[in-house]
Amino acid sequence: MDVHRILAELRTEKQRLEEAILTVERLASGQMGKRRGRPPKWMASVKAATAAPPEPKSKRKFSAATRKRMAEAQRKRWASRKTNGQVV
Repeated sequence: MDVHRILAELRTEKQRLEEAILTVERLASGQMGKRRGRPPKWMASVKAATAAPPEPKSKRKFSAATRKRMAEAQRKRWASRKTNGQVV
């Protein structure tokens, strides 16, 4: 067992719990009526911090033959625009 890793995980868990407690305390202190308008800045930052990060999208992997066909097709399009006098 890696003690340093366990300590790091416990520290991050402690930080998340402290943020949650702070958020609940802030919400409890301001519950006099229905809140209207834009949420406070601290609420948005807490929501962003607690949200799970999006998973990175995997890149498409084309074969060399496919890349070559795509390049040739693009060259053909550029040549046709050049002969027609279209400038983008």
